[in-house]
Amino acid sequence: MEYAAVQVNGKSLEVPVGSLLSGILPRGSAETPCGGHGSCGKCRVTAHGMLSGPSPEELVHLTPRELAAGVRLACCTRIKGACTVTVGNAGQSNIQMDEDMPGFEMNPDFTRYGAAVDVGTTTLAACLYRADGLRVAQAGGPNPQQKWGADVISRVGSALKGEGRALALSVREGIGELLHRMAYEAEIEPGWIDRVVITGNTAMLYLLTETDPECLAHAPFTAERLFGEELSAAILGLPCATVYLSRCVSAFVGGDMTTALLYSGMCNGTGTRMLADIGTNGETALWHGGRLLCCSTAAGPAFEGAGLSMGMSGKTGAVDHVHLKDDSIFFHVLGDGAPIGICGSGVVDALACLLKLDKLDESGFLENDPAMIAPPVSLTQKDIRMVQLAKSAVSAGIRTLMHREGIICREVEELAVAGGFGSYLNVQNAGRIGLLPMELIPKVRVLGNAALGGASMILLNRDMRVRSESLAAQAETVDLSVDDHFMEAYTEGMLF
Repeated sequence: MEYAAVQVNGKSLEVPVGSLLSGILPRGSAETPCGGHGSCGKCRVTAHGMLSGPSPEELVHLTPRELAAGVRLACCTRIKGACTVTVGNAGQSNIQMDEDMPGFEMNPDFTRYGAAVDVGTTTLAACLYRADGLRVAQAGGPNPQQKWGADVISRVGSALKGEGRALALSVREGIGELLHRMAYEAEIEPGWIDRVVITGNTAMLYLLTETDPECLAHAPFTAERLFGEELSAAILGLPCATVYLSRCVSAFVGGDMTTALLYSGMCNGTGTRMLADIGTNGETALWHGGRLLCCSTAAGPAFEGAGLSMGMSGKTGAVDHVHLKDDSIFFHVLGDGAPIGICGSGVVDALACLLKLDKLDESGFLENDPAMIAPPVSLTQKDIRMVQLAKSAVSAGIRTLMHREGIICREVEELAVAGGFGSYLNVQNAGRIGLLPMELIPKVRVLGNAALGGASMILLNRDMRVRSESLAAQAETVDLSVDDHFMEAYTEGMLF
């Protein structure tokens, strides 16, 4: 095999000739929400030397000036010989962690140190605890499986094509990296971590454990494995003793919803409460009359920052908030530097501002395409359509569960909003664009990463595991694909 000398950000490598640039870049340095198919145009790097010529995809996404300056798409460019590659810092993920846990008795399920991990479709988040319940470290970062695509469907498809082992190893390595980082921060050995509780949606747990996801890829979408299991950490290649995988509800209502429900406390006692975890899957739950209904909507990755022309996750350089002052747009950038993209919370704010300025009408038509938000960051007409699909799916899911139980918004006592995106969300703007029913906005309680919080509760109190598994067993999944009201609400929800 012939090898070539390559320099990546000044680091010298020897790589096989014919390798794609995307295969040699540091993890997280270039986003590939399209799964490396060249359709999103986001994995831009600067490269010079012996490289393949511009692909058809690059000719679509890159201007002649950019190509002349050496800008290339990492997923489309192959190494032919000696070359240099420069890739910008993708920034550190900003993951919101709640400081306070709901009140409960400490009865930890570990001896020295324990960790809770949330395996999200877009991000990984983790906390490390001492046996007395003190949180001593936390860490977060991108889910390395993003190189196979921003959404669950892309990754399941890759697993079915024989890449399941690679997908499993990548996320295991990502989790192991977080555990090592937290151990370093806490000044302990990684081996001192006795136990890890891992939560995530059903597909993420399938891919983590290298379980065949065939049942998740076609109707009737019946999960053959719902977890709620103990594993030796060695099976997952993790530097700890034992692992518990949270119990899932169904194929598309995962263990992350189970632990979020536990954390929210919404099923404690009587009353009518709702929970919405707004992410790629858009999971929603309703507690009413002692009955627990759940559903999952295919919202897509728009609110996770993926799929949009200048979308990105909540990292340094992302526009996370936008507001109006005297009919002028003002914005905030994570890290307080120059804007390089826009994350989900910024998109919601930007659309609310464009609506107020009459630059966007209720049908989603953009007066000027693209609309400049924070130069050079803009939103295109195609971006608007993607957000319309996402927000209508979430809103329709909420309304469908209420319709199933024959209740209206004024009967709902609380709408808990969970997830990293929800942590930064301006709920008033979410109501203005129709992401959340406006009638429920005064009743919103933002939880932060509730899935991780619930996993922490299971770690810190043995009885919480039983409680979480009971919630999962009690929950009824509503199949929205055959629900006429959902389709009606979805269509209405397309309007701003």
